[in-house]
Amino acid sequence: MTVAARQHELPIFARPPRTWTQTLNSIFFFMLFIPGCFMVHGFQLLILLPLKLFSSSPRAWKLYDEGIRYTKGAFATLMNLMNQWFAPTRLSITFERVGPGKFTEEEITHIVERDASGKVVALHLPSKTVVIANHQVYSDWWYVWCLTYFMGTHKDVFIVLKNSLKWVPLIGPAMQIFRFIFLARSWASDRIQLSSKLAKLGRQAEQEDKPFTFILFPEGTLVSKDTRPISRKYADKLGVPDPLNILLPRSTGLHYSLRSLAPRLPSLKLIDITMVYPGIPPKGYGQSFYTLRSIFCDRVPPPIVHMHLRMFDVAKDVPIGDISGTNPAVTPNGSIHEPVEVDFPDQEKTVFDEWLRQLWMDKDDFITTFHRSDCFPSGHRGAVEIPLELGSKREIPGAFCFLTPVAAYVLWSKLAQALL
Repeated sequence: MTVAARQHELPIFARPPRTWTQTLNSIFFFMLFIPGCFMVHGFQLLILLPLKLFSSSPRAWKLYDEGIRYTKGAFATLMNLMNQWFAPTRLSITFERVGPGKFTEEEITHIVERDASGKVVALHLPSKTVVIANHQVYSDWWYVWCLTYFMGTHKDVFIVLKNSLKWVPLIGPAMQIFRFIFLARSWASDRIQLSSKLAKLGRQAEQEDKPFTFILFPEGTLVSKDTRPISRKYADKLGVPDPLNILLPRSTGLHYSLRSLAPRLPSLKLIDITMVYPGIPPKGYGQSFYTLRSIFCDRVPPPIVHMHLRMFDVAKDVPIGDISGTNPAVTPNGSIHEPVEVDFPDQEKTVFDEWLRQLWMDKDDFITTFHRSDCFPSGHRGAVEIPLELGSKREIPGAFCFLTPVAAYVLWSKLAQALL
């Protein structure tokens, strides 16, 4: 099932009428993706929730936690499979480190693992990260999560969602079990919720030596005809230039997140992704060219998703301020006290805000240069291309949680042994 070449360069409203092959693609997509989501959520409801009843047992709690990671990994695998079958594309990745000098070929060779045929099978990037990116289309989060599949951290992804999504059928309850963070868009209450949840998740990841990936879009929304004037007004208020291709970022949520995580994850890295989609003209709106429906139902995905990765050591390279007051402490009864940061000096907020804004202006210049030459700036042309597909056909059953009966038997037999 294919469609005419270069349709991705046409705005969705200007594309030819849908064909029968696109209609069939849409039907088959929903026939597999929706049942796949139900199977993942079914595993959560039938196995994980009953297991949570025994959460007073350390063994049961550990099994429950591993079950969450299993379902999260299954969903990420399902996403990659949907790309492979219904919306084939590939990631084109370039790397940049903070400080002088670019990555050498030898260093990139150590980051990129290939099989005997030359296919990229893994990216050896930091396992404890906060990932930020510019936000152009609703599929941004989809492609970033797919990137973590190759990083090996797809089972340990955490995302911030609007509180209104918390009880949306299927999606909301599943995301709650994934331990995603829901915010009400009221910063007075959200900052406590965000800080306390991240502090707990970060401490657990460090204690159990597990990966941790927190994905955040500092712009908070997509670039569109509605949000562009708001960004311009915000730029005028600050007395700074309004970027051409992206929105000015809001630094508060990211700043609180880094200050909450850094004391608990000493090796925490920040990965900044500049995302560029082909076909979107300068000052164009991504949603006019790519929606989840056009990508997966109409089978007009971006033929390639460009990602430029800049990596920062949070402790050394990011001006998050003095975090000594947020360090966890052991109470007299042996429990861990996690300080929740309600506020910190305005000067530290200003420094971080200026740092993030400059990062975004660099990103905007980067995208402008790309549009002019259809490639990343000089020094970043050695891109690593990764087809978004599963590493092996043996992973397909896992995408649909077909191992649920086996997993149920193993989990409950281990639990029975623990309780005897």
